[in-house]
Amino acid sequence: MLQDLFPPDHVFRAKLAAQDAVMRELATRAATLLNAPPTDLARALAAREALGTTGIGSGIAIPHARLPTLAQPLALFARLDKPVDWQAIDGQPVDLVFLLLSPEQDAGLHLQALAAVTRRLRDRDIAHAIRTATDPATIRAALVD
Repeated sequence: MLQDLFPPDHVFRAKLAAQDAVMRELATRAATLLNAPPTDLARALAAREALGTTGIGSGIAIPHARLPTLAQPLALFARLDKPVDWQAIDGQPVDLVFLLLSPEQDAGLHLQALAAVTRRLRDRDIAHAIRTATDPATIRAALVD
């Protein structure tokens, strides 16, 4: 499942200094891939974040939204060069960010993808491999293999 969600160009490193900058970057990249307005994606992500933090602890955030216009899920993964405050549940800053956008009508797929990524990122060895990787290809390999 994860290999399908993460083509090589959906994994990147980023030098961003704040949560809002990370969210804007994710929305912009996703909008480009979907040929959609970035403001619509940014609003959907902000609305979900307003319900409660997507910072799940251990330096991990999983912003996500379900959109009525999507036919297929879209995922992006960013490893931040410097952790940012995300109001995570454990109070720790975030450096691993997984974005998931899913079709509104397919809640099952959305939950499966969230669970799969959460399991991978919560594995300390995998998280360490991602954090020490020097390029997006190595990050992707640690994430999906």
